Amino acid sequence: MQSLTVNHHPPVNISAHTLLKVEHLRKTFTLHQQGGVRLSVLEGVSLTVNAGECVALSGASGSGKSTFMRCLYGNYRADSGSIWVKHGGNWIDLCQLPPHELLEVRQKTIGYVSQFLRVIPRVPALEVAAELLFDLGEKPEVAFVKVKDLFHRLNLPERLWHLSPTTFSGGEKQRVNIARSLVVNYPILLLDEPTSALDATNRQVVMELLEERKAMGCALIGIFHDQEVRSQLCNRELTFTHDN
Repeated sequence: MQSLTVNHHPPVNISAHTLLKVEHLRKTFTLHQQGGVRLSVLEGVSLTVNAGECVALSGASGSGKSTFMRCLYGNYRADSGSIWVKHGGNWIDLCQLPPHELLEVRQKTIGYVSQFLRVIPRVPALEVAAELLFDLGEKPEVAFVKVKDLFHRLNLPERLWHLSPTTFSGGEKQRVNIARSLVVNYPILLLDEPTSALDATNRQVVMELLEERKAMGCALIGIFHDQEVRSQLCNRELTFTHDN
């Protein structure tokens, strides 16, 4: 793999504890099927997140929360602004990073827990959850031990481990999805409604796991519609409005 496009000098006025710094991010969509109307979704959004912090993204539906998350993960390319990420000791601006170089950042630095689990049919849950460790070169026997530990903590019945998650309930799929991301010790975790399909018991388990990651210095950024989760887990909020 080619070396990443890095900047060894961090952005101006940045703390040694900072892992992610967004500056003046803008994103506009062009609605080609509606006469080329341009819809401004993000207008100059800035955010700094330090190690051990959790920031909740709040605001009405359509205010830009999900778009912002997808920009942070590189699924959307911002029109302007910067997304500085501390990756392997170097500062990288994701907005300037060629798309093919995003893979290494996603493998080692930024994890993403989405609401939905997308899997290939017939692949067992154990292998689905261990996939990211395999990508990092982890031996299968070591990877499976880590996954099984998380499955136990997430109360996923052993009878399901060797079955494809395609037939699982929504809550079971979500727990596989959470294990898949938490099995890697990412410095930064993006969370899109990580407890939306869970009952109270398993929701508490997930909150405890995320609190442990915070204590280890992980920076969390997420969308949490559950007020209890937001109150227990998050240090502060970034509020989006339709005027962002």
